[in-house]
Amino acid sequence: MTLNPTVDICLEVDELIAEGKNRARVRSVRAGGGGINVARCIRRLGGTATALYVSGGDTGLRLDHLLADEGMDRRRVPVGGGTREAFVVAETGTGHSYHIVPPGAPITEQETAGVLAAIRAGLPGSAALVVTGSVPPGLPDDFTATVVRQARQGRIPVLIDVTGGQLRRLPGEDVFLIRLDRKEAAGLIGSPIRSFDDARRANHRLLESGATRHAVTTVGALGAVYSEPGVDYQISAPPLPGRARSDACAGDSLVAALTYRTIRGDGCLRACEFGVAAAAATVSLPGTDVFEPATVDELVRRVRVRSVVHRADPAGADRPDTDVGAGHDR
Repeated sequence: MTLNPTVDICLEVDELIAEGKNRARVRSVRAGGGGINVARCIRRLGGTATALYVSGGDTGLRLDHLLADEGMDRRRVPVGGGTREAFVVAETGTGHSYHIVPPGAPITEQETAGVLAAIRAGLPGSAALVVTGSVPPGLPDDFTATVVRQARQGRIPVLIDVTGGQLRRLPGEDVFLIRLDRKEAAGLIGSPIRSFDDARRANHRLLESGATRHAVTTVGALGAVYSEPGVDYQISAPPLPGRARSDACAGDSLVAALTYRTIRGDGCLRACEFGVAAAAATVSLPGTDVFEPATVDELVRRVRVRSVVHRADPAGADRPDTDVGAGHDR
């Protein structure tokens, strides 16, 4: 589900300058937004996915055409507000990329009801539901919690990668899996996410609140921490095949690979290893390009996992107990 999609325009310049005009080359124009990117990556891995999204205005029509040209299985929910455009500007000289994203048009109460109806209609026969990406202004903070309850009635697992207001309404909802990036995790614990220990704290906050059974917090180039009750897994990212180019679709690549491998029957830990490898493969590419499956298969062999078992101390605090399988290479 993509609540705030974009038309992603990727431009290349030799070097950004503050004066005069920056002459750019158009590298790509693609339909984008969290759920659309996840659906694209699942298809690239060999799975099937339906992109359920909202769109409106002239840019929304362009988004529809781009998805049709791509051959994406899709369900569109029309809205009155115009779909946004986002830009990735890549400096070829330095390898740096700049992702520029406006907030998106507001969504009305009636349109929100239409989205919920479209999700209900799409749930039967689905293996999982992924709700990911930013949300438009006007969306109620309990929207994602409502979606989780709808899916629970059909016993459909939900994987979530959403922003703060939606996260705050999830305690007690028992989501199958929640993924946090560093910004959302920092908002949850009130301090920056700079290390695996910081990521563990964010995961524990989610687990202890009853929001989810499985939590994943990413730590940039370091990798990610996957946690389930009683144990954390520090997943170190593999060495990149080249220099880092763009993180525009890295998180969506991780969520897609994790979802796909889970549906195929892998445990969450093994699925997360593939997710970290997919994110690394995507970071090595410019703009909004996403991984090649062969690169993911190669990189996942270099992912390392360190597990730490936790137990409650007499005061009720969670603390490390036993280090298991330190540094094993899967």
